[in-house]
Amino acid sequence: MRLEYFLLLDRIVELKLDDHTIRTEATVPTSSTIFEGHFPGHPLMPGVLLIETMNQASGWLLIAMHKFTRMPFFAAVKDAKLRTFVTPGQKLAASAKLVHDGSGYAITKAEIRCEGKPVCSAELTFRLVEFPSPSFRTSMEAVAKQIAFPMEVLSHG
Repeated sequence: MRLEYFLLLDRIVELKLDDHTIRTEATVPTSSTIFEGHFPGHPLMPGVLLIETMNQASGWLLIAMHKFTRMPFFAAVKDAKLRTFVTPGQKLAASAKLVHDGSGYAITKAEIRCEGKPVCSAELTFRLVEFPSPSFRTSMEAVAKQIAFPMEVLSHG
């Protein structure tokens, strides 16, 4: 996880297109400038970054479902629940399931767990658009390789 670069997932663990699900992993860094202000002497992962972690897991699911033809942009969050604190060094498991895809929008239900215990959950809405430019798509493909995106799913049905 690289907070300063908004790369909040370390790797995709499992991607099931037929089940419309994704599972990912990330380890909260032990040090980051984020923790200097949130909070001095009591570092906690900001809730907004936990929501973003679920967004990114959902986003990679949607990119896979649309075979890198559409880019999901975060549009709304509903029923977000933050259940516990996340501290530096903790290993997170973020997952998402597609619940709607149509009319240029997609909705997922996502959650994060730590050591099997629920950390947070939300229903997330995305606007799906064509990639704004070829160079943006190329940069996203480079990120995909960093997080072990299974490129072979793009060639299946």
